[in-house]
Amino acid sequence: MKTKTFQKEKVHVVTLGCSKNFVDSENLITHLAHHKITVEHNADQNDSEIVIINTCGFIDKAKEESIDTILSYAELKKTGSLKKLFVTGCLSQRYKDQLEDEIKEVDAFYGTMELPLLLKNFEIDYKSELIGERILLKPSHYAYVKISEGCNRTCSFCAIPLMRGAHVSRTIESIVHEVKHLTTQGVKEIILIAQELTYYGLDIYKQRCLDQLMRELCKIDGVEWIRLHYAYPAKFPMEIIEVMKSEPKVCKYLDIPLQHASDPILKAMKRQTTQAEMQALIDEIRDKIPGISLRTTMLLGFPGETEEDVQQVIEFIQRNRFDRLGVFTYSHEDGTSAYELEDDIPLEVKQERASRVMDIQEQISLELNQEKVGKIFRVLVDQKMSGNYVGRTEADSPEVDNEVHINAQNLYLRIGDFVEAKITAADHFDLIAIPQFKE
Repeated sequence: MKTKTFQKEKVHVVTLGCSKNFVDSENLITHLAHHKITVEHNADQNDSEIVIINTCGFIDKAKEESIDTILSYAELKKTGSLKKLFVTGCLSQRYKDQLEDEIKEVDAFYGTMELPLLLKNFEIDYKSELIGERILLKPSHYAYVKISEGCNRTCSFCAIPLMRGAHVSRTIESIVHEVKHLTTQGVKEIILIAQELTYYGLDIYKQRCLDQLMRELCKIDGVEWIRLHYAYPAKFPMEIIEVMKSEPKVCKYLDIPLQHASDPILKAMKRQTTQAEMQALIDEIRDKIPGISLRTTMLLGFPGETEEDVQQVIEFIQRNRFDRLGVFTYSHEDGTSAYELEDDIPLEVKQERASRVMDIQEQISLELNQEKVGKIFRVLVDQKMSGNYVGRTEADSPEVDNEVHINAQNLYLRIGDFVEAKITAADHFDLIAIPQFKE
């Protein structure tokens, strides 16, 4: 019997989780829109007949949000307010069998690599060429570009390989094609993302090729900023720093998750590096590119972590004074090798340690920001909000880093334009500026 399809009915796509999930939703919506299906995304109120939820399953908090979202739409399905409910993404990939047993209102669950199967419900054939022509859901002057899928690292706390599989790189040609298309939509900033950027190319070119990719992207007219997210520190390819140093289009910015600073914990995390090696890498990067902005993350509360381990993290942060830093608490994820360890740090202790580290980082951020007062920076204008233009410097990635606020009274700036701005004040996470116009 042929399954009934709903090709002409309105679809609401709900996206949860990280920027990589967001790109997946953009690819899904591009296919739907290509077939004349009306789509809304992350709408405040649902008035669609069909809902597709793109879930996150990375840590407990993200899983809870995904499950709560599924249940809320399942209730609409029960009352007849919704005709079809589909679930895709990381949570669906990881817990498909359990979810199918427990939430019967969902018509079908799909994994992270099953977009072609999901599209069959709409009588749509998956077309790889549409990936390079995707519809942007965010402001059209910046875009995330996924250069690979999956991860071959074996970090003991991380469930990403369980949800995304092994590392698979895209070809340089396909990425260049996508970026060229994005520039025709007005994109000026390209943010390269992956589970692990520095591994790029090893599977298809038999060597690390991120530096080659960056140079090719720098040749594209219309690209003004190229930003790197999620670069693994072990066996770090310094060639990308050489490109960053020589190519003005590449932002002097690097997101390099370090996760901890105590050697026993780094070993238990299977991070394949030591504090001394990380310190040497940071010193070398800063020596080659003075003033580079470094973003990192720290994971507190890993099994067996002691106060001495936490103190090493604190001292490491105080010594290196990272421009940006995020802190997560350990989540005991089944299927990971760390799950075999006893989750022996109480939640309140994990949270206290994370708060203590963030308090230190907030003070560092305040001091670094105040050093910018009186200086002029190139700012990309992202939006107008509450009487201010809100933008970012080269040192800031959208949504996770500092913002620059410019009073919009008696001033007109175009969203997506660059403006030279002088910093007049600063707090922990925001900068106040006034534009500098040439006479």
